[in-house]
Amino acid sequence: MPEYVPSPRQWVRDQVELYEKSGGKDGTTLRDTGLPVILVTHTGNKTGAIRKTPLMRVKDGANYVLVGSVGGAPSNPVWVYNLRANPAVEIRDHTVVQPMRAREVKDEAERARLWKLAVAAYPPYAEYQAKTTRRIPVFVAEPRR
Repeated sequence: MPEYVPSPRQWVRDQVELYEKSGGKDGTTLRDTGLPVILVTHTGNKTGAIRKTPLMRVKDGANYVLVGSVGGAPSNPVWVYNLRANPAVEIRDHTVVQPMRAREVKDEAERARLWKLAVAAYPPYAEYQAKTTRRIPVFVAEPRR
């Protein structure tokens, strides 16, 4: 069984711990914003370790839209590479935990539609894209069949 390796960022460790310890009743919003987050459990592409990342909650029907923004940083978050290597994820949305499969959105029309949903849920995504030269990756997590 792979080992869980907490994030090097303290606020991420704290949020994951609170979210999980409370069974999804606490820690469900992004720090001071009050905006909802989900927890994405994924596998490290280099270590094989279990990783957990809080991301903005962006829904598209039964699916979740995962945006690799890192506040418009010049490089992708590590989780992007993890999902590209191993798309099997688990999503915790409050008290509901479900196995899902993530895929990077390559189709331009689908990406444009999902990007609009993401910006509507979290308007700073538009600013983040404007301040970086990289194209922010967008994934969709779909229920595993």
